[in-house]
Amino acid sequence: MAPTKTSPRTTSNRKGPKRRGLLWGGIAAGTVAVLAAVVLLITSNQPPAATGGSTQSSAAGYAVGNPGPGAKAPDFALPSTTGSTVKLSDYRGKSVLLYFHEGLGCQPCWDQIRDLDAARPQLKAAGIDQLLTITSGPANLIAQKMDDDNLSAIALADTKLDISRNYEANKYGMMGDSRNGHSFILVGPDGTIQWRADYGGAPDYTMYVPVNKLLSDLQAGKTTK
Repeated sequence: MAPTKTSPRTTSNRKGPKRRGLLWGGIAAGTVAVLAAVVLLITSNQPPAATGGSTQSSAAGYAVGNPGPGAKAPDFALPSTTGSTVKLSDYRGKSVLLYFHEGLGCQPCWDQIRDLDAARPQLKAAGIDQLLTITSGPANLIAQKMDDDNLSAIALADTKLDISRNYEANKYGMMGDSRNGHSFILVGPDGTIQWRADYGGAPDYTMYVPVNKLLSDLQAGKTTK
């Protein structure tokens, strides 16, 4: 008897399901690969996390670094541009607003001092007895800039950033940790921090805050015993 021949149609029917299985498997693998690539792209384009020992107050629009409200303000003694030495403890019994800023090369920072100078009545009404501005750089160059811009606030030179590091005010600027950012710290009469706002960090690197916003933020965030 002659051997039975398998028709072309029968052979095709046997191979069809296998080919379709391979085809769907390839499509599924390709879909997974595309989805993985999309997830990777989205993840890689996320902004970096904020640096510095801080909690971010997105509603308020600024970070709150350490030491923060409720902590004891580290004391300091810094040379002023007038040649004297100023200690934070000299102002015990008064409310002191510390303004840490980038300093030389940052004109908006000096504009901030100008507007704070002009707003002394508003600062007083907000319960601020004294403003102390702190930045790095040689005291003589800071004094020259203060004179050039006709500024009268008390300016302190933290040339080696020792005090700025104690307050971690150098973690919120566009110059890395080599300069201060744009930080305000309100120290109460008992030496306790009542409010803090670090405006200078990423992604906006704010180097100027309108005085009315500053005082509004202060009143909204101020803590007292």
